[in-house]
Amino acid sequence: MRAFDAIIVGAGQAGPSLAGRLSDAGKTVAIIERKHVGGTCVNTGCKPTKTLVASAYAARLAQRASDYGVQLGGPVTIDMPAVMRRAYQVTLDSRHGNERWLGSMAGCTLIRGHARFTDRTTLRVGEDFLTAPQIFLNVGGRAAIPDFPGLADIPYLTNSDMVRLDRVPGHLVIIGGSYIGLEFAQMFRRFGAEVTVIEKGPRLVGREDEKTSTAIREILEAEGVCVVTGADDIRFRKEGRVVVVHPGDGKADVTGTDVLLAVGRRPNTDDLGLETAGVEVDARGYIRVDDQLATTAEGIWALGDCNGKGAFTHTAYNDFEIVAANLIDGEARRVSDRIPGYALYIDPPLGRVGMSEAEARKTGRPILVSHIPMSKVGRAVEKGETQGFMTLVADAETRQILGAAILGTGGDEAIHGVLDMMNAGATVDQLRWAVPIHPTVSEFWPTVVTGLGQG
Repeated sequence: MRAFDAIIVGAGQAGPSLAGRLSDAGKTVAIIERKHVGGTCVNTGCKPTKTLVASAYAARLAQRASDYGVQLGGPVTIDMPAVMRRAYQVTLDSRHGNERWLGSMAGCTLIRGHARFTDRTTLRVGEDFLTAPQIFLNVGGRAAIPDFPGLADIPYLTNSDMVRLDRVPGHLVIIGGSYIGLEFAQMFRRFGAEVTVIEKGPRLVGREDEKTSTAIREILEAEGVCVVTGADDIRFRKEGRVVVVHPGDGKADVTGTDVLLAVGRRPNTDDLGLETAGVEVDARGYIRVDDQLATTAEGIWALGDCNGKGAFTHTAYNDFEIVAANLIDGEARRVSDRIPGYALYIDPPLGRVGMSEAEARKTGRPILVSHIPMSKVGRAVEKGETQGFMTLVADAETRQILGAAILGTGGDEAIHGVLDMMNAGATVDQLRWAVPIHPTVSEFWPTVVTGLGQG
């Protein structure tokens, strides 16, 4: 039995950072990782996928070179193995950086293997037993595999497979029209694949406003991505070297060379022995936590994707910040104080913060809304990238900013002007009188404010 002050299970976004804070505070820490340090973000998520998005953007820009008066002298070709080598190197550099960081921490021990609880304060890793009064779960999630008829009879890919795929599929059929699926749809279309997206719901990215969903569909279809929605009876069958996907009654079958499943995520909580430790999970397997990320078992916290409080790298990191602030710095930070923000990394990207217009309307409060096309934004015109819009939503009585979105060039960066104002509790009037830099996308926010009208 080896005793530590704290044990962290999982070396994803929250784990190493927490290990660093605990180590700096003089604690002995064991951090257990069963596969790759860095978690989903570094190994199968943000790092490789956004590197691939960058390659796809470069391909698209090259294809449009003549629009800018640039002549390439020949057709654009894709070296897919080189594309994947670049993405893999970015992943390796980040993973190894995290490993070196953990190795530099005084009092921190990295242990490789799968951890299972034997009681509330003890974990078994192989033949090793570890104990600590404080245990932090940062075990992440993985692709959900649905029970579609015929799925067990065909080969299929998940997001983890896609970031290692060093060939361009002839026809990639993507099941799921949300964030992960759409990013792969556009990038592989730009790499030269025929792509069809099949979505069970009535529209793409169902959590977004309908006009946002419609605009995203138009962007993808303009590049040749085929979209099928309302697929209420998805079935598969193998026919020789191809797969036939049946979306539902009244919809034509789709024949593809490759199938990507992108229908959601599930937490890695099913093989930890949580019940032995008294850690409760909900019906979907997410660990139940309170507003300070404590589980139902004393001395155990859950951070990152496994707690269902956020599905992003930045929310996992904020979980670390909340736990460290509360346990080490004597503060009282809460998850409910977090203002939600995220991005969809198609091109142009969608940056979102706070409530959507539809969510704001559901509250019943009087609201103000401004919606301006990117074709009015000088920076977008100059770049020749005018697809999309900027939207701002505010409370008509208090003038507080409720939410904002940019579906447009630089939207993932420019949204932070509003995100920061919301975190500071600012009103739309304070945003109105900011003096942003010209020429940028962000400079248009004060103009968006002047367009606010009764919603």
